[in-house]
Amino acid sequence: MNNDANTSHSLLSQREQCIPRGVVNAHPIVISHARGSEVFDVDGNRYLDFVGGIGVLNVGHNHPRVVAAIQAQVERISHMSFQVAAYPGYIELASQLAQLVGGDNAYQSVLFTSGAEAVENAIKIARSYTGRPNVIAFRGGFHGRTLLGTTLTGMSQPYRQNFGPFAPAIHHISYPDALRGVSSEDVLAELDTLFATEVVPDQVAAILIEPVQGDGGFLPAPVEFMQALRALTERHGIVLIADEIQTGFGRTGRMFGFEHSNILPDLVTVAKSLGGGLPISGVVGHTEIMQSPSPGGLGGTYGGSALSCAAALAVLDIFADEQLLERGIAMGKRLETGLRRLQTKHSVIAEVRGQGPMLAIELLKGPQATPEDAALVQQVIDNCRGAGLLVIKCGVYRNVIRFLAPLNTSDQQTDEALEILDKALSSATH
Repeated sequence: MNNDANTSHSLLSQREQCIPRGVVNAHPIVISHARGSEVFDVDGNRYLDFVGGIGVLNVGHNHPRVVAAIQAQVERISHMSFQVAAYPGYIELASQLAQLVGGDNAYQSVLFTSGAEAVENAIKIARSYTGRPNVIAFRGGFHGRTLLGTTLTGMSQPYRQNFGPFAPAIHHISYPDALRGVSSEDVLAELDTLFATEVVPDQVAAILIEPVQGDGGFLPAPVEFMQALRALTERHGIVLIADEIQTGFGRTGRMFGFEHSNILPDLVTVAKSLGGGLPISGVVGHTEIMQSPSPGGLGGTYGGSALSCAAALAVLDIFADEQLLERGIAMGKRLETGLRRLQTKHSVIAEVRGQGPMLAIELLKGPQATPEDAALVQQVIDNCRGAGLLVIKCGVYRNVIRFLAPLNTSDQQTDEALEILDKALSSATH
């Protein structure tokens, strides 16, 4: 039995006193321990975790091989800083990432700590290589909470608030969205207009895109759009950056989201599920481009820490040894089938979308999104939590529920989650 000082209520009261409101909690609970696809709060309640640390835990919570790798590493060295002296884990992980992304092509990797760091350094590398200042990103995209990351992010609230002025030379265009009638052709025409009216192509360093928009609503970029972008960037000497921070490491059914389009980006940013719960990120790219910054231009005190590298190497071993891609595809198919079944039952589900096990449902009461839809989503989320399922929202209008369950979530757990969601929807709409 927990004492009064260790209950969720008491701890959350303390949280209000010592932590600013700018850092929100999606759920008013305090977690004590976790394993696989399940977490337990300090009050003894068990939850199915279909958030996964916001896409961080594709291998699940506390995977035994990740835990063992961290324990073994901390007994050798916990921190060195790669800029002081090299260590084997960083070199081996960089090598494996370069091969995973580039295949037989000449690619290199540099490691950092957070996804925002990876994005910012990808922009630095692209600008260094091209000698150009401008960057094009997409409305609805999310690329971090630093100043440049917030500028690149294509959503005003809650990310921009009154944090400006923002970084210069950043331009946004629409992202394909079938539900709202925005086609690949529409976006490419908008890009042509941007080139004609705001910035000429030979002043654009990079185009930054999520192969599936994450926080923007789990919108997959059509294959023909990704291929057209690749052709356009090659034609104009623009660096194509794929932000794979949420889509990477099996989340879409492939190791990386760009693989669905049969293209190869110039630079790829990685983070989240690479570390199996430990903070690590990186930029992986064509060697000629990666070599552009001079010595000292890249780095970070904790970038590619020894502990995080050990965890990441274990994660890659788990993918290879436990057929995690295949397991994730099967889980995703089961989840999608269940969500489409719920769509036939609940008219508020306007669309089931995503790629592989990266799935979401958009809730609409009418033809267009309104604040009522966001409120409905919050009610469904609260109902799910009350029944033992954790999910979170996304989308420009915050009317989308996204599912980021570990790829090794069992059939039984997937079915349980769908049953909880069904009841949560019924309760919120009747």
